[in-house]
Amino acid sequence: MLKLSLEAIEIIDAIARYGSFAAAAERLYKVPSTISYAVSKLEDQLGLALFVRNGPRATLTPAGHEMLKEGRWLLVAARQLESRMRQISTGFESELRLVHDSLIPTSAFNSDICAFEDLNCGTRLRIGYEVMTGTWEMLREGRADLIIAAGEGPPGGGYKAVRVGSLEFVFCVRTTHPLARLQRPLTRDDLLEHTAIVVGDGARSSADRTVGLMLGQRRITVPSMQAKIAAQVDGLGHGFLPRVCVRAELEQGVLVELQVEEPRPPENFWLAWSTERMGEALKWWVQRLDRQLLPGILPC
Repeated sequence: MLKLSLEAIEIIDAIARYGSFAAAAERLYKVPSTISYAVSKLEDQLGLALFVRNGPRATLTPAGHEMLKEGRWLLVAARQLESRMRQISTGFESELRLVHDSLIPTSAFNSDICAFEDLNCGTRLRIGYEVMTGTWEMLREGRADLIIAAGEGPPGGGYKAVRVGSLEFVFCVRTTHPLARLQRPLTRDDLLEHTAIVVGDGARSSADRTVGLMLGQRRITVPSMQAKIAAQVDGLGHGFLPRVCVRAELEQGVLVELQVEEPRPPENFWLAWSTERMGEALKWWVQRLDRQLLPGILPC
């Protein structure tokens, strides 16, 4: 009997991608003890270690890397097969994977989710989020059917995209920051003298995307735009922030908007989907979300 199952590969993949058993459990909607038991059982059956544990962090062993090289393709193939079988019989996919940029809260789509559930079509929804280029990577690698992503998509085709809004960015610092005392537009040299707060790109197999960051810039990298805003409110550094998300802080005088010689242009957001497997659920979601989403759906 085969010791490897698709569920086991999915668990190993989630731990490898998100760095810990707890993070994988959250993504797979399981309790951490279930994840830990499944990995231990698989390692016992195989007679080898798949992970090196270092506190809460877990990294793949060489054997684990080898398993995932082919295992990830098996997961994609199995999902595609399951979806094709269901589409043949009903026209609706077995599962639809929607991934949105981490700036957008999942709760922003609750009314859309409710309307979809009312269809009672049998398609399972799997909703996730990624940071910057990581969202596009999910679509390109076949790990998402539909995305709402910032910035331009990758070359190569295989997907269609429509613009669903944009965000204006302003350069901000805490009012007590040294840059706030300069009574002129800030130069590159001004910015290089101080620490920038940047959001870490979620891409894993493609180059990180950086916006407004200069070569040699001192930086603190945080996991989300919400964390970036909090860091700048606390005076830890400078950077561009979505105006709609810091309107209250600007009005209250916690943050101050400064002029820079090289401003950041507005960021476009896109609704994009794979054109290879256009089932009824994907058609429904594309039609539903093909509207001006941002900035209106942000709770800021």
